[in-house]
Amino acid sequence: MARADNTYSRVVAGMKILLPLAALGMLSTLFLISNTIDPSAPVPSAPVDLEQRAQDLGVTRPSFAGVSGRGDQITLRAEAARPERDSPHLLIAERVNGEIGLVGGTGVRLRAATARLDQQTMTASLAGGVHITTTTGYQIDTDRLDTRLDALHAESPGPVTATGPLGTLGSGRMILREAPGSDDAELLFSGGVKLIYRPNIEKEQDQ
Repeated sequence: MARADNTYSRVVAGMKILLPLAALGMLSTLFLISNTIDPSAPVPSAPVDLEQRAQDLGVTRPSFAGVSGRGDQITLRAEAARPERDSPHLLIAERVNGEIGLVGGTGVRLRAATARLDQQTMTASLAGGVHITTTTGYQIDTDRLDTRLDALHAESPGPVTATGPLGTLGSGRMILREAPGSDDAELLFSGGVKLIYRPNIEKEQDQ
C-alpha cells in the first residue's frame, strides 16, 4: 500500500513540473508565430469625418403620403432619404416607388431613381428613369416628373414615351390632373404628339 502511495506521489510531483513547462512551450510558440508588435506604433484606424457624418444624417425606408381635396391618395416610399445641408425642409430620397390612388378606382404606380421632396410646398420632383404604370394599361417613361402630395397634379416637363391601349406615342410633355369643370381625372399629352395606332398592342405583347 505504501509502495502505491509512493508511485502516486511521484506521478503527481512529475505532473506539477511537466504541465507548467508544456504551457510555457505553447505560449512561446504563440509568440513566435504572431506578428511583431511595436508598442510605440499608433493604433490603426479608418479616418472618420464626424462633421460629414452629422450632415449626412437620414432615415431608411421612409414614406410620404398626402390626400387631394377630392380624396385621391398619393404615397411615395424610398429606400433612404436625407435632408439637404442648407435647406432642411428639402429631402433627397433614393430608389423611390409611389402610388396615386384615384377616387374613381384607377391606380397609377411610379418608380424613379431619386426624388427631391419639399415639405413646405408638399411637392416632389422625381428623376432618373421615371417609369409610370396605370391600371388602364399605359406604360410611360420620362426623365422627370413633378407631382404634388396634396392635390391631383403630376407633370412631366420634358419628352415622354408611352405604350397603351391605342398603341405607342411620344410627346413633349404630359400632365395628370383633375379635368377642368368635372371631378374626373385626365391624362393629357401635348407638345408634338406622335401616335402609332396599334389597338392590338397588348394582345401582341401577351403572345
